[in-house]
Amino acid sequence: MADFVAEVSERLLAGTSVSVIGAGSRTRVGPARPANALSSRSHQGVVHYEPTELVITAKAGTSLTEIESMLAAEGQMLAFEPPRFSDESTFGGIVASGLAGPRRVAMGGVRDHILGVRLINGLGEHLRFGGEVMKNVAGFDVSRLQVGAFGQLGVLTEISMKVLPAPEVEETRCFQLMAEDALARLHQWGQKPLPISASHWRDGMLMVRLSGTARGVSAAMQILGGDPMLDAVQFWRGVRDLSDPVFRTDLPLWRLAVPPTTPATTCPLIAMDWHGGQRWTVAPQGDLSPFEWAQNVGGHARCEAPERPVSNWQQTLPEGVARLNRRIRFAMDPNGLINPEDEGLHHAN
Repeated sequence: MADFVAEVSERLLAGTSVSVIGAGSRTRVGPARPANALSSRSHQGVVHYEPTELVITAKAGTSLTEIESMLAAEGQMLAFEPPRFSDESTFGGIVASGLAGPRRVAMGGVRDHILGVRLINGLGEHLRFGGEVMKNVAGFDVSRLQVGAFGQLGVLTEISMKVLPAPEVEETRCFQLMAEDALARLHQWGQKPLPISASHWRDGMLMVRLSGTARGVSAAMQILGGDPMLDAVQFWRGVRDLSDPVFRTDLPLWRLAVPPTTPATTCPLIAMDWHGGQRWTVAPQGDLSPFEWAQNVGGHARCEAPERPVSNWQQTLPEGVARLNRRIRFAMDPNGLINPEDEGLHHAN
């Protein structure tokens, strides 16, 4: 099999456009790729991992399953809890899509943990940005710009990511609450030093996950009350990967990112995550109302149905932001050769 980096570089140096895809597990949340897209799956392997340094560096095509298994063996994790839409999901894919799971509300998103990248720009140059330590930089942080860009600012080849120790224990408590009451309760709890690592509401039930030391979690359960959840690990995995039955609808599924204090009546809810900062709804095929619902409260929306319209699936960026995005993309790919079918940058969560 041809070397992935060499093949991409040669094509770009020759002025040939290149469409790149990882395992293809995230096409439901990003732009479609042509059938002849070049896969990064052959470019895999962990480059460097020393548990005491809390950093892992791996090639973009490395499977997320392999990386998380390696981290788990050392009692560590990717703290933003990346969704895994298939066992083939890649390390590069979690950066390109910018998606984080339920733990984002406590630990931040992908861009809060990325340290550095290697990528091939539109001129075929294999460049390195950032490193393996957190530091302040002047100008654009190119590593973080890759998060949620869906490969539009270069072809990712290698990523360095900060990792954290996994919690000692986790417990999930359940509360019968309507949506508005759930938001009020989450806001109240947010003012206290409680080890809440995730929240999820649907069908009049609020689920709250506590993560930390055995002593800290036990004390928090005494404060919160609620009922215990059986098989909580499987439940949160379903929320993370959108495999839970609540997300399997006959109508197109929409994700709205909004201020957590947004009233629950803003849109017809099927679920809420991130203490209210992420809302899930459905709308008939061709109905773009979710864009309006999100925009009215200062948020944004995108359709995440497996079979969604080719166009009009993500919020239109404000002209000022769109203009800045075009300038950045031109700087990285002046001839527009990388993923030319994409129209613009995307919001990362």
